[in-house]
Amino acid sequence: MNAPRSSRTIHAVGIDLGTTYSCLSYLNPQGQPITLPNDEGELATPSVVLFDQDAVVVGTEALRNAVSHPEHVIQNSKRYMGDPRKFWVIDGRTWRPPDIATLIIMKLLEGARAQIGAIEHAVITVPAQFSDVQRQQTAEAGRRAGLKRVDIINEPVAAALCHVLSEGIWFAEIANEQSVMVFDLGGGTFDLSLVKYNKDRVRVVASGGDLHLGGIDWNRALEESVCDRFADESSLDPRLDRESMQSIATEAEQTKRSLSVRPRASMMVNHAGRRKSFLITIEQFEKLTRKLVDRLESITVRTLKQNRMGWAHVDSVLITGGASRMPMVRKMLKRISGTTLNTSLSPDQSISHGAAYYAGMLLSGEKFASSFLSKDATARLARFKQQSVNARDLGILVRDVKTNRRVPHYLIPANTQLPSETRQTFGTVIPNQKRVQLHIVESGTSPEEPFVRLGACVIEELAPNLPEGSPIEVTIRYDDQARVHVSARDVNSGTIAKATIVRQENLLRLPPEQQRKLAEGMPMSRPPEPKDPAAILPGADIKAPPKKPAEKKPAVPQSSRLAAVPERPRSPQAARPPAPVKKKPAKKPDAGKVRPQATGRKPAPQRKVREIPPPPTSLLESAEQPVPLCNDCGEPLDYKGRCTSCGKPATVPGKAGPAPQHTAGKADGRRKVRKPSDSPARKIQLPADDTEIVDLAAKKSAAAARRKRAAAAPTAKSPKRRKK
Repeated sequence: MNAPRSSRTIHAVGIDLGTTYSCLSYLNPQGQPITLPNDEGELATPSVVLFDQDAVVVGTEALRNAVSHPEHVIQNSKRYMGDPRKFWVIDGRTWRPPDIATLIIMKLLEGARAQIGAIEHAVITVPAQFSDVQRQQTAEAGRRAGLKRVDIINEPVAAALCHVLSEGIWFAEIANEQSVMVFDLGGGTFDLSLVKYNKDRVRVVASGGDLHLGGIDWNRALEESVCDRFADESSLDPRLDRESMQSIATEAEQTKRSLSVRPRASMMVNHAGRRKSFLITIEQFEKLTRKLVDRLESITVRTLKQNRMGWAHVDSVLITGGASRMPMVRKMLKRISGTTLNTSLSPDQSISHGAAYYAGMLLSGEKFASSFLSKDATARLARFKQQSVNARDLGILVRDVKTNRRVPHYLIPANTQLPSETRQTFGTVIPNQKRVQLHIVESGTSPEEPFVRLGACVIEELAPNLPEGSPIEVTIRYDDQARVHVSARDVNSGTIAKATIVRQENLLRLPPEQQRKLAEGMPMSRPPEPKDPAAILPGADIKAPPKKPAEKKPAVPQSSRLAAVPERPRSPQAARPPAPVKKKPAKKPDAGKVRPQATGRKPAPQRKVREIPPPPTSLLESAEQPVPLCNDCGEPLDYKGRCTSCGKPATVPGKAGPAPQHTAGKADGRRKVRKPSDSPARKIQLPADDTEIVDLAAKKSAAAARRKRAAAAPTAKSPKRRKK
């Protein structure tokens, strides 16, 4: 074991943050990747977290306690990364997927620091299909775990780097560019990439995959099968008991591994005092999981077809990921590719090794860094380059002039070489528009899935008195780690507008009326109301009903515990405790309830949730009906018809006179506009959303079509007018 070194020395560290197992590797002075064991001496740490009263246990010890205390154990949290509706409530505290990722990374770093010293920078791997929100949450989890700098790399790219820069090819001279298909089937996700490489570069051509297809899906097929057989023989269903299902899940994992090396294996089921053993053959297992294998084949063939490539263009098929060991997966790949599979990489450690290589490449390009690597290794890594592609289309939502609905307008197509940047000019929707809100979206992981809303880019303080259709230049960019950057510029004034990215978790706390506006025209389900427990910050207190006396839990080894539980950074408003509410708020349907479908648990008694008040909104944002606006600055008018911003009285265009008088509406506080008797009738018309933009090219095309129809209309109707 190496002695701890000075904290000024920077190590090249790579972290494979997996759905079922995670590991950490670093480059030794010769530039070779080495996987560091955790405190228990294990190279792979189970991505499982146990909350044992005030202690947090990560790894094998947490997995052992999953059967006896399933309500205190969280597994497979990576599958829900980026899902704002997924959370776990344990002992009155709310935990989200990024929180669990933070605890797992802390566990890996603790074991590594005891062996190589301080670690301030690391590269963390993510599936190629991860969206920008998921990448940002992964990077944030690393920073909350104690890292000062976090870089991201796609898992298939990491595997390709490990293949090219491994010991056998490190000093080899590759004559021609090679093409390889990286087939990465892990515990929770499936990634597929077509990669071209030579002696100095790895370049991703295309990528595909499925974020909800992995080894745990094969486990669940076994679980469902034995549960059905047990219920048929005993009239008892183990799926109704959480502890029984956790025991069956552990048995399913062991049975799957046994069937990878043996033609048959037994699977035990313990439920309601009864114990039964079921024989599972490899033929039965293949039949149960045939649909899953078909999905793998469909994604593989589709990725090749979309990029106009055949198997003749693929020099080798490189397989990695723990679930790729299953015989039916390798049999399918051999059948459709017609080639021998390359199994030289370690399915469990190759991803972290590739991430460590990438960390070394980044450090070799920084002159100020005091790298732990030798000069020869640094020179080799500095010469080598990697280039990836984006897995999803990236764009914004625009107002369709034909259907008057929001539709995605993609600016950067999928499989574009990174980094990539594009600009396009859009137009405002009303005269004197004061702001624009760009809704940033990425396409789904497959053509059947809807697009993913990343957040909003709010552009404030546009130039005054802009006419309708004023050009707004939007710049959208993917960086080399597939993270999104958005900006905009007012073309008329030449000034760059202020842009603020609003993340999805912040959008959930908007008032219901704003949520309705945001969801209008989107083929997606609406986000939960602010009172939903999913909108509670991690660590928020939840008053749970009186609990039964806790059972005595087995002692947990001190080495498995984490000393402190990290808190998620909060805004100054969220950091202060909410002010006491004197008046009882009006009840809403299903408010404050923990929905069973959100947590995947049995229905629990209703719990009182401490609400986090939504941020204050303007009158225009919270109004239930259209509000008259000032003709000069566009802000809403008060009940006297005077502008709430500049103080000027509103006037009707073309006629001087008093502004429209307001009269009190119904008891709910709504207002209606009464037309003065001495002024002509004026109807205030507002668009569906005064912060939107339209595609100018589509608008011009629609206007040209209307003029063409209008020019043809008089000829057709002229006989009728002569008769009149």
